[in-house]
Amino acid sequence: MSGTPTFAIVGAGLAGATAAGALRAEGFDGRVVLLGAEPHQPYQRPPLSKDYLQDHVDREKVFVHPPQWYAEHEVELRLATTVTALDRKAHELALDNGNRLRYDQLLLTTGAIPRRLTVPGSDLDGLHYLRSLPDSDRIKASLTVGGRVVIIGAGWIGLETAAAARATGAEVTVLERGELPLLDLLGPQVARVFADLHRDHGVDLRCKTTVTGIRPDGSTAGAVQLADGTELTAEVIIVGIGVTPNVELAQSGGLTVDNGILVDQHLRTSDPAITAAGDVANAYHPLLNRHIRVEHWANALHQPATAAATMLGRSATHDRLPYFYTDQYDLGMEYTGYTDPHGYDQVVIRGDLAARKFIAFWLSKRRVLAAMNVNIWDVTEPIKQLIHSGKRIDTTRLADPTVPLDALAQGGQT
Repeated sequence: MSGTPTFAIVGAGLAGATAAGALRAEGFDGRVVLLGAEPHQPYQRPPLSKDYLQDHVDREKVFVHPPQWYAEHEVELRLATTVTALDRKAHELALDNGNRLRYDQLLLTTGAIPRRLTVPGSDLDGLHYLRSLPDSDRIKASLTVGGRVVIIGAGWIGLETAAAARATGAEVTVLERGELPLLDLLGPQVARVFADLHRDHGVDLRCKTTVTGIRPDGSTAGAVQLADGTELTAEVIIVGIGVTPNVELAQSGGLTVDNGILVDQHLRTSDPAITAAGDVANAYHPLLNRHIRVEHWANALHQPATAAATMLGRSATHDRLPYFYTDQYDLGMEYTGYTDPHGYDQVVIRGDLAARKFIAFWLSKRRVLAAMNVNIWDVTEPIKQLIHSGKRIDTTRLADPTVPLDALAQGGQT
């Protein structure tokens, strides 16, 4: 690179802000430009449906860095700035203010966008989606004691929002198309734990339910209409039916896109001058021998170190196991590893499902692929060892709480 190189980062969320820090930590002394479409400095998303939504943490706690950090580390933070086009041949980004920014290396951390409800009335004002800090502020302000809340979708966001709404004293109904919440991810045994958890805390959880429309109340959404003819009136309607990777810029620039921006284990795209990280990156995982796209906080936190090293021409591989967590009522959970609905053939439970204090293991041919610890702590490392070992495990011992997990990881069976 001749002169002072410019490294541009598009997407000023956790991944983008962490990448800027990683570049400085790696000794890069060139120009770092971090561009974000939102007017807010980079923030973390998990509190938006957890502690921040329940008013357990102050607003300042959700930000990735203090405001002065960017100037202190000579990071040009450009907020309320949308990148409208990517010119890979010229190594330039077109900005919505008419300016162009030339880059030597580019990192895309454009994240994901909420999947929109598509039924009659879904374009009405008053439907809430939870992805941004203002979204969380609006929902928080709308929750009242005795207020009627309908949540469409019983994924992680829907369930965490339901827990927050119940904590405020709202009357909550959750609508789920499947037989149980999180069924595809967790399977029936563990999914039922989350269904029972919410019902025990007063949530009206309705499964196998199809939303057919939103009825207005004046100019805003006032009721949810169901296929069986039921109509649920509500002061607050929240939609949580998943997200899609924000690949518009990458796609228009001609990068390879397939369920996100396709990258290798170094997080390099089909263009050697461009990397991608976070929710938008469909990355090859060397341990799993496949591409996976992970929509969780830990991924946005850890991938940027690999991306920064790759941008600097150094050898780095992202091979961390996926990890995420949730807190709902008195249940805390950590999930480590990866499997899809058809990737496992057995679930082994260690502990007490009814007491909501257990570890669930997902296995294929007696090899542990993923595990979830619920209200049991300090077991993430031995779980990682079990997964990394790739050994066939004695499932009777795996289910026995008296057998140390690290002993299983070291012993196992071949």
